[in-house]
This record gives sequence, C-alpha cells and structure tokens, in this order.
Amino acid sequence: MESLGVLLITANIGSVCDEPEAIEKSWLQEFYKTVQDHQSAFIALHLQEYGGKNYLENMKSAENFIRKLIHSEELSQYSCVQTFVDKDFTEQEKFTALASIYFIHNSLTGVQIYDFREKTFVSVSGLTVWMGSLEDCPTVHKERFPQDFWLEFPWTRKGFMKTRWLVNERLFDLVNLHLFHDVSNLVSSDCSPSVYSANRRRGLYHVLTRLKDDFNAPYFLFGDFNFRLDLKSLIQAQGWCLSDTRNTSGQTAVFEQDGEVQLTMKCKRFEHQNAMLFQDENVHMLLRFDHEPIPFLSELSEVQISFPPTYPFSENVTKPLEFMGTRCPAWCDRVFMSHTARALLQKGRHEEACVRYGRIGGDVCMGDHKPVFLYFKMETKFDHLEN
Repeated sequence: MESLGVLLITANIGSVCDEPEAIEKSWLQEFYKTVQDHQSAFIALHLQEYGGKNYLENMKSAENFIRKLIHSEELSQYSCVQTFVDKDFTEQEKFTALASIYFIHNSLTGVQIYDFREKTFVSVSGLTVWMGSLEDCPTVHKERFPQDFWLEFPWTRKGFMKTRWLVNERLFDLVNLHLFHDVSNLVSSDCSPSVYSANRRRGLYHVLTRLKDDFNAPYFLFGDFNFRLDLKSLIQAQGWCLSDTRNTSGQTAVFEQDGEVQLTMKCKRFEHQNAMLFQDENVHMLLRFDHEPIPFLSELSEVQISFPPTYPFSENVTKPLEFMGTRCPAWCDRVFMSHTARALLQKGRHEEACVRYGRIGGDVCMGDHKPVFLYFKMETKFDHLEN
C-alpha cells in the first residue's frame, strides 16, 4: 500500500521571540532533530504568538527566526516551502500573530494548494513567503476572533488561519489556532468548568462552525488551544483544603493537607509542593481532569496523549525540566483532527507503528511551551485498488 509520511508540529514561540539569544539555537536544533527522526515528505509547522509579548520591538528578530528556518541546511531537501506570517500589528482588528510554514520534500510532486479567491487548486513549487497582514494572500484564510467576542477582555490577538491542500489526491485543511488564555488562577478554581473554559468552548465552536460553513473538508486543527485542567476538581481530588484566604480582597489562597501547605495560589502564581505531580508517572491521573476536549469529541479526534503537560515551563535555560510557578500545568498545545481526517491515517497492525504523538525538547529549554508533533503515514488515494 502506497503511503507518505506527514509531520504536523505546533509551537507557541512567544518565548523564543522575546529571548532569541537564550532559546532560539536549542529550539531550532530540537526542531531539526524531530524532522530528521521522522523523515516526512510533508511537514506543517504552525506557530502562535509570533513576535512574542513585545511584538512591537521583536518583529525584526522574529522575521530572522523564520528565515533561518526556511533557508536552513537541515531542511535543504525540502525545496518547496510555503510560508504565511501574519505580522502586521498595525491592523489591530485583524492581527493574529500566527505563522504557518509548509515544507514539501523533493521526492513529493504534484502538491497543490487552494486559492480561496479563485476557488481552485494551484500547483506549488519553490519558495513562497507571505509576510504582512495576509489580506491580499489568496491561498490562506485568516480570521481573528471578533472584538466583542469576550467583553471581559481587552483587545486580543487570538484567531485562526487555514490552508487547504491536495496531496497525493488527498484533500484536507490545515488550521492554525490560538484560543483564549486564563487570566487568574483564583478565578479558574472558583467553579467547574471555569469561566475561561466556557469562553474557549465558545471560541472553538465558532471555529468549527466556520470550517463547516466553508467546505467541510477533512481537517487537522493544531495550535495553542490553551486548554487547562479542571483546577477545582484537581484540587478536590488531591484532598487539598482551603485553609487561608489572605488579604481582604482574597488575592492569595492557601491549600493544606494534614496540616502542611500543599498549594499557594495567586492570580498569576501557582506554587505547589509536589515536584513529581505533573511528570510522566502521573499523566494518566492528570488526564482525568483534561475536560475541555470532551464537548467536541463528536466532531474531533486526538491520538492518545502519553506525555506530560506542555505548559508552562521555565524560560531559564538551566531548568528545562521545571514548570514555571505561574499556572497549573496543562496540555495547551494539541493536534486534533476531524473524524474524516482521522480516516486518512494509515493503520498498521499496531497503530503506534504508523502514528506518533509527543512533545519536542523534553529535556531542553524551548520556552514556556513545549512544541507538540503528530507523525503519521497517509494512505494514497489508490489504496482501494488493492485486493
């Protein structure tokens, strides 16, 4: 049966853009290592928070980062590269800070991308780079969430970007997504589900509706979903009891167990005492509190997670294994797919032989987010001819 290797990668690069001298080199090395390990014919790299928090100052260095990627010797066998970077921050009602890069190996021919303006597929070749607002780019569809989508928040860059592909006569959409974050740990733990979870659910429903309204093609949806663990339920399950709420405004919450402090929580601090709680041996237990994907399982599929949370890691290059004490660790960075897209994954006698889902740079500082990859083999359109 004919098949080709596909590698999908999502990475929030805010830290890389803010601290390029400290993080960029190791980030690139780990990315190239992942590419080398999987030998894929088609690579899709979805980036969020392009330019970082200080994007007004960082755009030049962020652009250099992109150019290092697309011109690297390590990717020289991928002579066809399609690059889309939403970097025009002056378009405040449209700016998403998303970037999508697609690498096509020299051995793969006849790949086509969809022209949304002309409503037809066009062949791709060589290096194509779109940088700016992308409003004039016909081969990408980009939307920022409406300004009034979440009235409690000021202007946000969150949104999604979509491309459509025809590869080996297989049609599919690739969607780069960045959903709303949590503002306060204290608010997150007030109820189950949290108010932030409810807003992300609304945002993702909005995206899925837009995808179905457009064409309803098979799609892979990968990016920074900002999905968080159900904090209230996790605290209760751990047996931590609220023992103290300091300050008259309740700005600090202290949780104890058997008379010992287990968790001190502030708006942007999450200081817990069990260093192993969010590591490999507890992945199965923690996934019980990963509730946010559940409402979408009728429409979305995900390969079973077997790796620890992807966020928030220390940005200190000497502490790549440690979580930053700001948020409850969670699987923010994900690769989901429609059920029709899941059907494109080649099935072997054992699925793990054909499909791999994991983190990148587990023991290297990659910034506050560890990138996530999904590798699979895609069956060709001609598999039905076999006996």
